[in-house]
Amino acid sequence: MNDYLTDVHRYDRRASADTVDRIVKHLGVALKNRDASRVSCTDDKELQRVVENWCARKLGVADETKARAAVDAVCEQMAKDRNKQRVTFYYLCAAKLGKLGTL
Repeated sequence: MNDYLTDVHRYDRRASADTVDRIVKHLGVALKNRDASRVSCTDDKELQRVVENWCARKLGVADETKARAAVDAVCEQMAKDRNKQRVTFYYLCAAKLGKLGTL
């Protein structure tokens, strides 16, 4: 858990351990697989799954354009990271969509 929180803190020093822990629990076993624990911003199908499964289903964002804009903004924000951790990516998407409080 500390590794995830440390990575999120690189982008948001105010991130709470409780919020990050909720994302970790949501992702569950997916985090055990190295490939599944990362997000590829060059894979449009994967980004669309983030929009549909995370932004729409979990966060309740019905506006797909707004959700995709948030995902694209996070890709830009994390561009320097070759291996984008899924927990951090999801946290930043929720933050950009104003949905951290709903986690």
